[in-house]
Amino acid sequence: MAYDEGLAQRVREALQDHHAVVESVVEKKMFGGIGFMVRGNLCCGVLRDDLIVRVGPAGYAAALAQPHARLFDITGRPMTGWVMVAPEGYASDEALEEWVRQGVEFAHSLPAK
Repeated sequence: MAYDEGLAQRVREALQDHHAVVESVVEKKMFGGIGFMVRGNLCCGVLRDDLIVRVGPAGYAAALAQPHARLFDITGRPMTGWVMVAPEGYASDEALEEWVRQGVEFAHSLPAK
């Protein structure tokens, strides 16, 4: 299993709550999992049972300080501005929605592709 389909479905549902992005969400298979693009920019994804969130440089330290969050490092080179969240960190719907919100906000801060 490359990614947790149940988590991917929860992310899809959380993205539905962001009415401004619903029409611009594109799913792409990437990094052995699935990524969710908003206006052409990756905002979050799922790899195995981890949630990947693109929080950007300004939100990076605060995101890493959250329980169950760690560096996004699948190649031996950590990616600044991205975090991986273990299942305990997104177990509640509220926690998942907060992570997705951060990813959507960062994606909206970038120019559309």
